[in-house]
Amino acid sequence: MPDVLTEPEWTASATAHRARVETFTGPHGRRAQRGEPHPVWDFLFSYYSLRPRQLRVWHPGYGTALAGPAAAEYLDRAGYAAVADGVAVSLDFLSSRLPTVSFVADLLRATDDRAPQFGCFGMHEWAMVYRTDAVRHDRVPLRLGSAGTDAVVESMPLRCTHFDAFRFFTKAAAPRNRGVPTRVDQRDWEQPGCLHANMDLYKWCYKLGPLIDSQLLVDCLELAADARELDMRASPYDLTHLGFAPITVEEPAGRAEYVRRQGLISERAAPLRAALVAWCDRLLACDRRNYAYDSLSEGFLPAGKMN
Repeated sequence: MPDVLTEPEWTASATAHRARVETFTGPHGRRAQRGEPHPVWDFLFSYYSLRPRQLRVWHPGYGTALAGPAAAEYLDRAGYAAVADGVAVSLDFLSSRLPTVSFVADLLRATDDRAPQFGCFGMHEWAMVYRTDAVRHDRVPLRLGSAGTDAVVESMPLRCTHFDAFRFFTKAAAPRNRGVPTRVDQRDWEQPGCLHANMDLYKWCYKLGPLIDSQLLVDCLELAADARELDMRASPYDLTHLGFAPITVEEPAGRAEYVRRQGLISERAAPLRAALVAWCDRLLACDRRNYAYDSLSEGFLPAGKMN
């Protein structure tokens, strides 16, 4: 049977969740109303596709039922169904998402099995503007100008292991990378030192929503935000007017600072990755062969114990 949260319990959790994510959704919404783009923080709602209204919704995760009349609001949300004790994410929804659960678990295990690499120095952002006039953040100046930026890229090897960063390299920069990550062999490239692989823990959480609890989702969002700040402080853009002091990776001291901070992000990501893998394992163990919905008792029962 699923765990059951009383209405006071789960509504308190939902309220606390909304207050927690307001740190992200509130400023983003106010900037949007003013038509004011932000080159650092918009990424959390543009590259990552979970919309603010979706982020504000709290989810308990699969295996927990919400009791009380207010739980009926969840029946209008994707994945939920009525059960004997209230409302819960349905077994049918879990079954439909099992291939994605399996993919995420496999990718994260492969990532965790590799030694972290800390020699990229955040050069992916530099490679995205190498020898081109089509600058991604065209409202923000380059600290060193175009020629200076190109010179930095040419001064050191590119070691990007993350396809979703590598795919934005300019045509001139891509051949300079040590290897060619692709979507097909993503599992063979991702490693736990990669800033973007650690940011993407947030993506994998919401890709599995509402199967995953919202506390883990927001833990991963907070990590992604800190990683994004590091990413952009080490970028070729001048963001001092927004309060972001540069990490000068074109200099030895800046590279050392980047590696130190990258290591801290990697250390924080490790337990979050382990928690997400544990969630995936539980979900994979609850497929139709092991855990079934019993129509007579209107609850979830282990297979073999059906009425």
